[in-house]
Amino acid sequence: MAEVKRVERPLSPHLQIYRPQLTSITSILTRITGNGLIVGVMLAVWWLFAAAVSPEYFAVANAVATSWFGDLVFTCSAWAVWYHYLSGLRHLYFDAGHGLEIATAEKLGWGIIAGSFLFTALTILIV
Repeated sequence: MAEVKRVERPLSPHLQIYRPQLTSITSILTRITGNGLIVGVMLAVWWLFAAAVSPEYFAVANAVATSWFGDLVFTCSAWAVWYHYLSGLRHLYFDAGHGLEIATAEKLGWGIIAGSFLFTALTILIV
């Protein structure tokens, strides 16, 4: 029987030879923003809960929510809401069978990133 020469290949692409694509990065960011929104919701719920408990407890929660940390959490949460929303619209578009070409998918990815920052800035200016 002839001897078969096996080719040694990696099981999966390694980061040294695999360049992350915009579509994979935006997909990962969608998952991260979805989970990251929990932090903003927890701060808002804590603030509301403190308002229902006592004025002293509300003063503590309000001090945290209105501090630089609270501003950072709520600003990042606003960006995450817009990013997650726009990404969801993109996935609905993909599910309809549109925009699946690589060039179109990358344009939509850049549109989501730019749109999320634009809508976050508008939200901050309006609110």
